[in-house]
Amino acid sequence: MRTHRRGWTRRRFLGTTVASLAAPMIIPRHVLGGGEKVGANEKITLGAIGIGKMMHDSHLRHFFRMPEVKVVAVSDVDTTRRETGKRQVDEAYGNKDCAAYNDYREMLARDDIDAIICATPDHWHARIIIDTCRAGKDMYCEKPLTNTLREAKLVMDVVKPSSIIFQTGSQQRASQNFRYACELVRNGYIGEVKRVLVGVGGPPRPCDLPGEEMEPGLDWDRWLGPAPMRPYNSVLSPRGMHKHFPAWRNYCEYGGGGMTDWGAHHFDIAQWGLGMDQSGPVEIVPPENPASGKGVKFIYANGTEVIHGGPGGVTFIGTQGEIFVNRGKLSSKPETIIKTPIKDDDIHLYRAPAGSHPGHRQDWINCVRSRKQPNCPIEVGARTVAVCHLGNIVYLHGKELKGQSLKWDPQKWRFTNNEAANAWQDYPYRRRKGYELPVS
Repeated sequence: MRTHRRGWTRRRFLGTTVASLAAPMIIPRHVLGGGEKVGANEKITLGAIGIGKMMHDSHLRHFFRMPEVKVVAVSDVDTTRRETGKRQVDEAYGNKDCAAYNDYREMLARDDIDAIICATPDHWHARIIIDTCRAGKDMYCEKPLTNTLREAKLVMDVVKPSSIIFQTGSQQRASQNFRYACELVRNGYIGEVKRVLVGVGGPPRPCDLPGEEMEPGLDWDRWLGPAPMRPYNSVLSPRGMHKHFPAWRNYCEYGGGGMTDWGAHHFDIAQWGLGMDQSGPVEIVPPENPASGKGVKFIYANGTEVIHGGPGGVTFIGTQGEIFVNRGKLSSKPETIIKTPIKDDDIHLYRAPAGSHPGHRQDWINCVRSRKQPNCPIEVGARTVAVCHLGNIVYLHGKELKGQSLKWDPQKWRFTNNEAANAWQDYPYRRRKGYELPVS
């Protein structure tokens, strides 16, 4: 058992986690674990939170293929999914050693777990990120990073000053065609960038699903967590071990619609190509019809416009050409642009191991070992999802805005021309012990 995790015990962690949420958000490095390397010959031990389709069909299967890691525990609030996850892990390793937890905090209290993979619904991400960081464990968290704008700032302020290795699951950054497209843009091969089109889905809506008979074995109270109490519906938490991506993401209490789902991928590439990983737009302009769920315009300090619309993927439009990139697709106008080699003295972006999904995970594992920052650390994930949330705020509050644009300070994380809009950075939380987030 490694001892560098600062001696967190189950009793100590469960007894202090709520109190610690009220503590200042800037945490000295010395009170957190994760600052020491795992031994060169030691396996990195993983715990998995949220055993749905993404974890079951993708994450776990990829990590099983990595000889340098071992999954030792799973957590899910649904008994069927939890037991399925345990069985999947045990079968992969040919034993019965995998532990299974309803409450993920019991997993975090284990000293022998180095790192956490999280693939829960979005409304749980912020709380789990904070708890994982407090426990001093490295983390890979699925995108979109958070479910609200304020949560994005909150998790960034908690994780960034710590020494944990955090990877946001924006795996397109490990794809060669996305990196090459962004390198061409960053190095001026399409001239000065004037506009970027980001073709993704629209905003979420308030949940109006009817109540259904409860799924046996589901801890519904814990599934809801910080979200408002409401009757169970299988659209939100499907019965059994489902084979599809559930539609909870369409409802603002739990997700951000297509705007954060695919937007967390494609707005991320827009930010990468514009060199805005540590910043963001300064003005958000509503479309003529916010109810249409498309057309919002993000204006950056240099005048570049990013527009929610266009073909699926990302289109960079410059003074000397255009580049379009999507998964498995890369084209340019003129065609010669995408045949241009990146020169030695050009800007070279982060090169993760080859392959989008396995490469992004392998990058994280490599960094857990080396203690270097990975391809998509906390600030990148937080600022990407912030763009998505800014767009959703304009769509969801179009009537109140009456066509007025919102001025945004990406460093102070505030709207500067509409104080009332700052209240829209969050949704109401259920004030239940163990589920709440800090007020400030």
